[in-house]
Amino acid sequence: MESVGVYGFCGCKAKSKMKCDSRWEIAASETAPTSAYSSPARSLGDTGITPLSPSHIVNDADPNVSEEQSFLVVVAVDFGTTSSGYAYSFTKEPECIHVMRRWEGGDPGVSNQKTPTTILLTPERKFHSFGYAARDFYHDLDPNEAKQWLYLEKFKMKLHTTGDLTMDTDLTAANGKKVKALEIFAYALQYFKEQALKELSDQAGSEFENSDVRWVITVPAIWKQPAKQFMRQAAYQAGLASPENSEQLIIALEPEAASIYCRKLRLHQMIELSSMAAINGYSGSDTVGAGFTQAKEHIRRNRQSRTFLVENVIGEIWSELEEGDKYVVVDSGGGTVDLTVHQIRLPEGHLKELYKATGGPYGSLGVDYEFEKLLCKIFGEDFIEQFKIKRPAAWVDLMIAFESRKRAAAPDRTNPLNITLPFSFIDYYKKFRGHSVEHALRKSNVDFVKWSSQGMLRMSPDAMNALFKPTIDSIIEHLRDLFQKPEVSTVKFLFLVGGFAEAPLLQQAVQAAFGDKCRIIIPQDVGLTILKGAVLFGLDPAVIKVRRSPLTYGVGVLNRYVEGKHPPEKLLVKDGTRWCTDVFDKFISADQSVALGELVKRSYTPAKPSQLVIVINIYSSEHDDVSFITDPGVKKCGTLRLDLTGTSGTAVPARREIQTLMQFGDTEIKATAVDIATSKSVKVGIDFLNY
Repeated sequence: MESVGVYGFCGCKAKSKMKCDSRWEIAASETAPTSAYSSPARSLGDTGITPLSPSHIVNDADPNVSEEQSFLVVVAVDFGTTSSGYAYSFTKEPECIHVMRRWEGGDPGVSNQKTPTTILLTPERKFHSFGYAARDFYHDLDPNEAKQWLYLEKFKMKLHTTGDLTMDTDLTAANGKKVKALEIFAYALQYFKEQALKELSDQAGSEFENSDVRWVITVPAIWKQPAKQFMRQAAYQAGLASPENSEQLIIALEPEAASIYCRKLRLHQMIELSSMAAINGYSGSDTVGAGFTQAKEHIRRNRQSRTFLVENVIGEIWSELEEGDKYVVVDSGGGTVDLTVHQIRLPEGHLKELYKATGGPYGSLGVDYEFEKLLCKIFGEDFIEQFKIKRPAAWVDLMIAFESRKRAAAPDRTNPLNITLPFSFIDYYKKFRGHSVEHALRKSNVDFVKWSSQGMLRMSPDAMNALFKPTIDSIIEHLRDLFQKPEVSTVKFLFLVGGFAEAPLLQQAVQAAFGDKCRIIIPQDVGLTILKGAVLFGLDPAVIKVRRSPLTYGVGVLNRYVEGKHPPEKLLVKDGTRWCTDVFDKFISADQSVALGELVKRSYTPAKPSQLVIVINIYSSEHDDVSFITDPGVKKCGTLRLDLTGTSGTAVPARREIQTLMQFGDTEIKATAVDIATSKSVKVGIDFLNY
């Protein structure tokens, strides 16, 4: 087979069962550099590889995917920025979803189906408690003693905001001390594991084994790959699953989970914000205020029953959707807002992701930051910083008081909102400044916040609404951008889900901006939508049929060098053959549609028959137009090392074929290399944290 030099990489865009006809060969690893330029292929002495003809891109689903391990129960953990919880369903009764038992503690005005995402470690850095228990214990500590304890809250956002996330990334506790993020996430997941197994054992009347459970953990769709992998590593450390039994754990994308649940909605389980139709007997104009209140009342009455029946039918809203119809899921939580566009595929109602997930850090935490900025304006940034360090438990109290008032904000509210200031805030301010909190409020130019004699900050409704404005504006702006994309025109429904979706101010803003473009639907008990959807996803992971690849993936190869086409610094001469090094041979492009379990296969061959090791390096990039593995933004994310020793007795063809397969479509990606002559194979999961 004669080889022909081809520029850059096999530009093969072949899909499905089409063949790529470019013909290739391979170079050896122990090549001496022939130019002064640094090149990973040269410096690492890796075994250079070149695709062999013919090279297939096969749209097969992996036959092993269907041979799934059977589990007795699916437990989903919604690990939120501000609150977390779990729900479960027995595989024999998939129509019943049980939400975890009620938590101890709780705040007035805040429903406690979930618990705050707060964790407390002892001064010796051992796990002490989680959720309300952690918060209440920390609050009751003597201020001097509290400084020794490590209290963490809202730490999930660190995974979104850290650009160079690794297994060693730190978190900062309320007392300023650093602790490993992986430990904290593992402690939290271990806590949920113990709680869930205990509840399952109590219900079953016998000890429930972890091996009986399929775990599902939800993460924002807009998280980058390292953050999603980090969550999986934390789950392994917590003992939910192991790398050897990775199928026991599914990392689910939050808006996908919400989308799966929304498919099942019956008319009485949702509130429509638009005036296009009256649902539950409320007209659109009543709905934002009255309808939502009545719906919440209905939920509260049913709250004692923690079991939700999900009828095994397509919900009424869904029955209005036809093949090819599109809808948007807006998942607005504590930390992030995720926007996902899905399209219906009939007859089974499978989902296809139409446009890659977008969003940003526009969760309800943004409102908390605005409140903190307001406090800094009134009392001084220097004081607020000191108060947080010196009186960390009192600061937590203040933010809890704000949280319950935040939930009372509404577009039509006329009476002021009172926020209790902890005694230690008033006391510490007087020591720090030498005058009273009341004096500070009078002196500041903030006229919409007053001091009440009961020791409260009295905020006018306009003042509270102003705290919401920057975050809501960001969400609306992001949605406007999304609606301008051609894939998103003709959207029928917008589902508003997540904890922040309970905010009437957000509901009103979304309705005002997009009510004329599509129907806006809010599921009842909207804060549990993702949790319930994640359980359904665990019961049937194949429901999402097509995703968009967030990255471009490929391997580093050598091509025949073509004068005038290839950069001179990439020239490598070996045994009289001129090679172009560092070529990025693309498997799949960023934003390309990928079917669940889709396999992409490529064939390579070693440089010379005597070669004993093949090394294939896998690379990824956020860009689509990648030519070389040295291009900006290209990152190594996996290595397949195939040992060819011990094959002397086997008849090996002169042109040995090494087949490389990448399997896409799941939230994890797996790569395999197979020596066709001997059937020796090696597997690797794509790794974004350790390269």
